[in-house]
Amino acid sequence: MIAIIKYNAGNVASVKNAVERLGFECIITDIETEIRNAEKVIFPGVGEASTAMKYLIENKLDTLIESLTQPVLGICLGQQLMCSFSEEGNTACLGIFDAKVKLFPPAEIVPHMGWNSLQVINSELFNGISATDDVYFVHSYYAE
Repeated sequence: MIAIIKYNAGNVASVKNAVERLGFECIITDIETEIRNAEKVIFPGVGEASTAMKYLIENKLDTLIESLTQPVLGICLGQQLMCSFSEEGNTACLGIFDAKVKLFPPAEIVPHMGWNSLQVINSELFNGISATDDVYFVHSYYAE
């Protein structure tokens, strides 16, 4: 079972629909036992970093997410919040990754939208994904 973390961010239902179309069972939940017992966890979200972090802290989801030992996929805001800091709202985040989330420089067009290739690294996360596969991006921030 895959647990999709429920919090004050958008795109959660879209992620659930995509996971189910791929043939996997999943639930949208903010219940600690359901998240801890899941084989995998997805931390999605569309929103603003400081507002989302405030919600996570108030609902004790911050410490839960930080302590998970199973694979966790952060999508969009979820991935951003897994970093140590975000320039969006000058926000201290979860610190799972020692990375800062920064706004693209003024010379870049934001949001960055379109099909691009990934820089695939040797990791189980990229099993079945080749360096020639394209993925769609929509973002104004990047992790450094």
